[in-house]
Amino acid sequence: MDNTLVTPAISLRHYVLVFGVCLLLWVLLVGNLAVQELLAGVVVSALVTLLFGSRFGILTGLRFSPLVPLYIAGYLGYFMVALVRANLDLALRVIAPSLPIRPALVEVKTTLKSPLGRLLLANSITLTPGTLTVDVLDDTLLVHWVYCPPGTDMQQATDKIAASFERHIGRFLL
Repeated sequence: MDNTLVTPAISLRHYVLVFGVCLLLWVLLVGNLAVQELLAGVVVSALVTLLFGSRFGILTGLRFSPLVPLYIAGYLGYFMVALVRANLDLALRVIAPSLPIRPALVEVKTTLKSPLGRLLLANSITLTPGTLTVDVLDDTLLVHWVYCPPGTDMQQATDKIAASFERHIGRFLL
């Protein structure tokens, strides 16, 4: 199986998504739903989509399903729990010198194919205290880990650091 980045052909669905994202951003920035503001937003979003829609290739990894909002909510819930756990773990390591700190750079494999999926995985790892994504090369993330148990191999590091994030992200991104 090839683990290179997937860059699917840009379809009409992609342009509709880009238009929708642009219009949503317009409405959020304007802050009201007045008819003239919505019309201006439609015009500007259409122009941006026509002129630059093909450059928003990062959005090609999104899965379309009625359950996607639930999957995103599930990911956000899981991320918040992981964030709290990682904060508590790192705080305990700082407060209690008896807890080991054994930093290491570990390689973590991902099965996510889209650039957006890999970006979200790398940022999820980085945002949880105790880990920092240093580099992303194809399907491998180089992660600085504050406590790497002795004898940890790549599969164990992947399971411990990224597997749960990847499972949740994989439900709505390629």
